[in-house]
Amino acid sequence: MSISRRDFLATAALGSLAIGLEGQQQTAAPSQNSSQNKTAKAPVLICAANGYNYLDRGYEILRSGGDTLDAADSVVRGPEDDPNDTSVGLGGLPNEDGVVELDSCCMHGPTRRAGAVGGVRDIKNVSLLARAVMEHTGHVMLAGEGAQKFGFAMGFPKENLLTERSRKMWLLWKESNSDRDWWGPGLDDPNWKRPADAPPPPSAELWKKRYSHIQELAAELGIEPEYRDRAIRNVFFPPTGTIHCSALSAKGEMSGTTTTSGLAWKLAGRLGDSPIIGAGCYTDQDVGSAGATGSGEENIKVCGAHSIVENMRHGMSPFDAGMDVLKRIARNYDNNMEKLRFVDMVYYILRKDGAYAGVSLWTGYQPGHPHMIAINDGTKRLEQTVALFEGASIDWPPVTRLPK
Repeated sequence: MSISRRDFLATAALGSLAIGLEGQQQTAAPSQNSSQNKTAKAPVLICAANGYNYLDRGYEILRSGGDTLDAADSVVRGPEDDPNDTSVGLGGLPNEDGVVELDSCCMHGPTRRAGAVGGVRDIKNVSLLARAVMEHTGHVMLAGEGAQKFGFAMGFPKENLLTERSRKMWLLWKESNSDRDWWGPGLDDPNWKRPADAPPPPSAELWKKRYSHIQELAAELGIEPEYRDRAIRNVFFPPTGTIHCSALSAKGEMSGTTTTSGLAWKLAGRLGDSPIIGAGCYTDQDVGSAGATGSGEENIKVCGAHSIVENMRHGMSPFDAGMDVLKRIARNYDNNMEKLRFVDMVYYILRKDGAYAGVSLWTGYQPGHPHMIAINDGTKRLEQTVALFEGASIDWPPVTRLPK
């Protein structure tokens, strides 16, 4: 029986999804180095794992008495500048039109100011652009063409943000999976239904054969061998990107910033939680700072970062404050695990006294790869988050048909 390229790729995706579902049934071993109910000694930085390599330079700013937002910015600029990091800045994965659109926001605790930008094209360091909005305008948020125009006026260079590698990943998505996009109905729509006509997952032997075929397609497009597995997963499991960083100085001053290229293959103009003050980032000088990575739409609906800080204001520990908000996300779906499999969220939480936590909805995005947070309080380290649900999540929409 002959199989068309599109039919073949759809079935290959089902195999990948089936593998992921099998992994979700496994019980994750408890971490001996999780971030539940711990306290760091100021100065301290806490951020997403993709900021790990840049924590030392941020910590040095804090150690020498520098500004907390300077320190946080120095961390997130690392991934923004890295063309090999497809989650933010240069090399970020584009929208469905093949255009990279970036979002960011920041809050400066000592002066209680905030800035944000959304849907920005052709400017790499949108974390600094959000800060420029805070420092040089009477506004909090600029978006789209207006944000870009302001950035150019402030001296930000115009840059092509779509690298060859990201462009080829986009082409792989266009050719193989672009009929499974972000048009509705969405997961939270009452009319959304899990397809009932899904075929059984292929055997391991068939999966191996078909996976080699999609590898061949990636090779035809010129994707380097070491990036093909990542490209294939990005096609079927669109990543949400993002990095957040919160900083606490020895003087007790705090700041936070979040930056992202947003959800891969998104509709043009889509904004997630990263540019939204109170969702992707929130800092209150009197209480603490929090930020997020993950399913932006879900985080907006619970005002995640703000809700966490308010929970701490009312006496909750960082861990309990984060877990409470994760439960709100689950409650929005009536704890329907069939839908929650397509949602994930990681919160990075730092209280003014140095207490911190990293919590997540699921153990990780895929089996064997747990969510991690990065910390530097004089000792740089990665710690596993504490998850509300054990197992791996599946970002929506991986495929239009799902195995039973």
